[in-house]
Amino acid sequence: MSQTEPAPYRANVDWFIFSAGALGILAVCLPLILFPEWGKSALTSAFEAVTHGLGAVYIVTAGAVLLFLLYLAFGRFGKVVLGDGSAPDYGDFSWTSMLFCGGIGTSVLYWGTVEWAYYYNAPPFGVAPGTDEAMRWAASYPIFHWGFIGWALYCLPGVAIAYAYHVRKMPVLRLSAACKAVLGRSADGWLGRIVDLLFMVGLLGAVSTGMGLAIAMIGAGLTRMTGIASGFGLDLMVIATITATFAVSVYVGLEAGIKRLSNLNVGLAFLLLALVLVFGPTGHIVEQGRISVSHFLANFITMSTWLDLSNSSGFDEAWTVFYWAWWLALGPFMGMFITKISGGRTIRQVVLGTLGWGTLGCTLFFVVLGSTAHYQEFNGQTEVLALVNDGRANEAMVQMLATLPLGELVLPLFVLICMIFAATSYDSAAYTLASCASRSLPVHEHPARLHRVFWAFAIGGLPISLIYVGGLLSLQSAVVVTSVPLLLVFGLLAASLIKGLVEDTPRSG
Repeated sequence: MSQTEPAPYRANVDWFIFSAGALGILAVCLPLILFPEWGKSALTSAFEAVTHGLGAVYIVTAGAVLLFLLYLAFGRFGKVVLGDGSAPDYGDFSWTSMLFCGGIGTSVLYWGTVEWAYYYNAPPFGVAPGTDEAMRWAASYPIFHWGFIGWALYCLPGVAIAYAYHVRKMPVLRLSAACKAVLGRSADGWLGRIVDLLFMVGLLGAVSTGMGLAIAMIGAGLTRMTGIASGFGLDLMVIATITATFAVSVYVGLEAGIKRLSNLNVGLAFLLLALVLVFGPTGHIVEQGRISVSHFLANFITMSTWLDLSNSSGFDEAWTVFYWAWWLALGPFMGMFITKISGGRTIRQVVLGTLGWGTLGCTLFFVVLGSTAHYQEFNGQTEVLALVNDGRANEAMVQMLATLPLGELVLPLFVLICMIFAATSYDSAAYTLASCASRSLPVHEHPARLHRVFWAFAIGGLPISLIYVGGLLSLQSAVVVTSVPLLLVFGLLAASLIKGLVEDTPRSG
């Protein structure tokens, strides 16, 4: 696919969206930096208000999105081609690589290693902590949170925006354009601008969460390798390096930058998994993986519909609602990115490819890394539970790898993968923000390079603020709060998509 530059930079930027988005970042970052204690308290209060008041809405919405996508994939609209009927723009491996790297990032390394520990200490359904039953739920719930429903929240915006862009030939790559079948002319006015701004706010909140986790892990790895003391100074250095990397990638573009980085990173990531599988507790990984996947599949409906109305554990609010909010906030971003890489594919291919390959990839990470961490914990090799309880979960991955044979050689590979994962995720985010803030963007054109680079550097601002405020809860709170307005936007996307499909696709016979 050719890399065509659009109209001159100044002529093609939508200055209202651009300015409002930039000012929004500034309005959030400054108070957090100037008044960190107040900022942390405000984020915590907002998190509790949203999860208590809207928890059921998130759970119902997430399940409904999955069912809707399955209806699209296996119904009469599944064969609709998102494009002019030509061959797909990218081969299956490159498409899957960009999809996975753009949608997951370094977070899968962090949570893949330690998420089970949180659930083992505080399991759902009233299960006693520290028991075999708690371990079964602790090993299967991460696969659920990173599985079909999460990827469905990426896929719905992807199909909706791709249909508007590739089939209905909307000249812009915006969330509002995908809602035009319902909003009508209002999609081009102030209502459409609000929809686009809500998307940008949600994306920035979700990206900041992932960036914060990436920085913590990379910093822990560098401290182990070099002896440099951990702290805010090291975090700033890591942010600067990542930002510079993905600024270069996003400047080069989809073909030469994002595609090549994604292909490289998928290869390196699976090399890391292979090394851990071979040099780690291979038998335990295979057996634990079998148990975890079978338990996940057997209890999928239960986990999908459970809401602790008595609030006895708070598990669903602290974890399931948080995760659905995170996927929801990132959904429109991934939708735009999926749109740009999915030309020529059918709706069925996009839905089943996103749900299937995304879930399979995440499952491999959680099975290999989580099972290894679990084995080391209960064989006295790495104190994963103690690190998590002490608020140093970011060090668990580093210590786990260092404990393996050849661990000191594997550790630099891990740090490199973290850097590239972060770069591929956030250059995709910068590309998408620039696309949203462009006046027009035909199918084979890309946002202006300087525009893409601006958002690459802007993305680094909010994570610095959240890290300065401190704590995992601050990161979780940011993404949950910013995702709330997108609950309504997802309803608009689904309604617009089905309206357009019904109007454009006559029934056979």
